[in-house]
Amino acid sequence: MDTNFDVIVIGAGPGGYIAAIRAAQLGMKVACVDAWKTKDGKPAPGGTCNNIGCIPSKAQLQSSENYEQVKHHFGAHGIVSTGELRMDVTTMLERKNQVVKSSNEGILYLFRKNKVQFFNGLASFTRAVDGGFEVSVAADQAATLVGKQIIVATGSNVRPLPNLPFDERVVLSNDGALDIAAVPERLAVIGAGVIGLELGSVWRRLGADVTILEGLPGFLPMADQAIAKEAKKAFDKQGLKIELGAKVSEVSTADAGVTIQYTDSQGQAQSLQADKVIVAIGRVPNTEGLNPAAVGLQLDERGAVVVDGDCRTSVPGIWAIGDVVRGPMLAHKAEEEGVAVAERIAGQHGHVDFNTIPNVIYTSPEIAWVGRTEQQLKDAGAPYRVGTFPFMANGRARALGDTTGLVKVIADPATDEILGVHVVGPQASELVAEAVIAMAFKASSEDIARICFAHPTLSETFKEASLAVDKRALNF
Repeated sequence: MDTNFDVIVIGAGPGGYIAAIRAAQLGMKVACVDAWKTKDGKPAPGGTCNNIGCIPSKAQLQSSENYEQVKHHFGAHGIVSTGELRMDVTTMLERKNQVVKSSNEGILYLFRKNKVQFFNGLASFTRAVDGGFEVSVAADQAATLVGKQIIVATGSNVRPLPNLPFDERVVLSNDGALDIAAVPERLAVIGAGVIGLELGSVWRRLGADVTILEGLPGFLPMADQAIAKEAKKAFDKQGLKIELGAKVSEVSTADAGVTIQYTDSQGQAQSLQADKVIVAIGRVPNTEGLNPAAVGLQLDERGAVVVDGDCRTSVPGIWAIGDVVRGPMLAHKAEEEGVAVAERIAGQHGHVDFNTIPNVIYTSPEIAWVGRTEQQLKDAGAPYRVGTFPFMANGRARALGDTTGLVKVIADPATDEILGVHVVGPQASELVAEAVIAMAFKASSEDIARICFAHPTLSETFKEASLAVDKRALNF
């Protein structure tokens, strides 16, 4: 068994496994260490994203969306069922698990294809040695590895409420929330961020009475507020109850469920009973078991590994990427950092444009954006122009029967360069890619306005919103 490597990657989430593959493609001898296992003890590379995050949540979102479409919207298309419609949650979970399994196996295949040596165990720094660093792997077959360069890609962990540990039965993290065996009658969610909205949406669609408690006074403050306002209206209409300015003071559990004491936005004491509660108040960088002190690795006050703009840590030869460092906790951000770091190690000029990283919330309607919001520009005192276009004026959206939402384009008034694009509506996650490409190439709103888009497509909304920057939208 090889124990000496050019590069050791700690973590096989989106950032880690991509970094390992890219380093191997560049001719380096690479090991990747990851502790995730399946319930039957098999390796489960892919990290939080693949095992209990992005992938399984999207599988369940799709299942629940299909159910809601059949139950509430297919009749408008003339599709009528005379039989009983029910949701078999067991089958939904089995499908979700199969999606996760196939992704796990896909990553292991890619490791073999690219000659990345994989170790399934918990990695810890032990010491610096001549020409590199020693890493121990705690596993069924323990190993001690030496790497000339180390890439830390250990991801993040869920943030619990103080004095309320996850039991994954009544008090659920996103892990437990993805394994609820039957639709709860009443479900509480603490936190109206990405995870809270997505998981709350799954169980609302399947019939649960869902209440989301959010401590902040505003909805989705990180999004453009015109988009957030439109999304909130849609969620209210769907029956997803979102209480803003709710300060949770106490959560008590019993066999029958959970009771949440909180004060509402008016300062009034309130009590909420639910069968289960999902705690979705954010995530924290994961350095559990890593032993960073052994090599002098610096952490910040949040526990994140300190890096510069190129993902170099305080220790030459050690890099860090993804959720364990500064910046947004996004799988695609981690992937880009992983590629860039592998290329920098190989002497190339790896690059990540942090200004064009898209954000997506996979609710219905979807919410997506890239670049700066109108509020950010206002706060900075920067001039801007805005164009908006509603999906209700788009032919393809009308044909789909989904006209909720709008596209918003923000441009520089002097240069017309696009500064931000914000979408709430059908397939926003796909539409935002067009905006990312446009901004990466420094496109102006006029550039987009003069491009011929296929008709009828949802993407025409981007063209129309770009035309609207100059107050010349054609279909609204």
